[in-house]
This record gives sequence, structure tokens and C-alpha cells, in this order.
Amino acid sequence: MRALVVVGLLAVIALVFVVVAVVRDSQGKAGTAAGCPEGWPLADLTLRERKDVKINVLNATDQPGLARTVADEFSNRQFQVKKTATEKKQVAGVAVLRYGPKGVGSAHLLQAYFLNNAVPGYDEKRTDDTVDVVLGNGFQQLATTTEVNQSLGDSGPPTAPKGSCPSPPAK
Repeated sequence: MRALVVVGLLAVIALVFVVVAVVRDSQGKAGTAAGCPEGWPLADLTLRERKDVKINVLNATDQPGLARTVADEFSNRQFQVKKTATEKKQVAGVAVLRYGPKGVGSAHLLQAYFLNNAVPGYDEKRTDDTVDVVLGNGFQQLATTTEVNQSLGDSGPPTAPKGSCPSPPAK
């Protein structure tokens, strides 16, 4: 009889601890924009699959047809190429990636295709999730799958650009 009382008492204590833990749980609030300054955009840090990444490929070199060639390579790698065009002003480096808050994760993936040598061009006012890939005079070729995977591993997870906050994860 005494053993039943002790086991019953332990069960009641355990139940109280579980209820307190559930009520005071703060993990449900993790990853929200709480504490984000008023008016700051929420950056989507989701690392998307290639088939879900939308890009525009722009040629900022004096090489005719480069945008179309690279766009075909991206299409063959399952990216959604929306348009190709020629940029008026030339770019000296490898590439510039222009994107807004909704394209942060996509730009992070694309950065790996340039071995983290593309210049980020974050624009907080941009409202779409498309990334403009502006090819520069330093561009030679896209990275191989192995190089992309290694580059992604080296760079770590996407981070919110300065002046933005991470958006809460999708449920």
C-alpha cells in the first residue's frame, strides 16, 4: 500500500513538471521577428532547391551572347531562368547578385556557383524573390556540382543582410 502511495505521488509530481514545462516553453517563439526594429524587412533565409530558384541572367561584359549561354547552363541545372538581357554598365568582377529580402536564401545558393566570388547586391526595397545574376568581365565558368557543394559547406547557412531581420520559418 505504501508503494502505491509513493508511485502515485511521483506521478502527480511528474505531471506538474510536464504542465509547467509546456506552459513556460519559449521554443514556439524561436525564429520570429520579435526584437526586429520597426520597418526593417524580413529576409527569407530558406535555402531553396535549384528548381525553386528564379533568376534573370544579365550580361555586363563585352562578350556577345554570354547571358544566353550562362542562362542555358543554369536551365540545364534546373534553375528557373526568367529572362536574359544585356546590362548597360560593365562589371569588372566575376558577377553581381542583385536580390531583395525574399531572395536572400536563393542568392546564397547562387553565390556557391561563383565560388563565393560574386558581389552581393542586396536591395531592401525589392519585393520579388527573383535574383538578378549580372555577369562581369572576370566570369569564366560556373562551378561544378562538387565545387558548389564544397562552397555551400564552407559558407555556412544564409544570414540576414544588414538592415534586415530573419523571417520566421514557414510552418
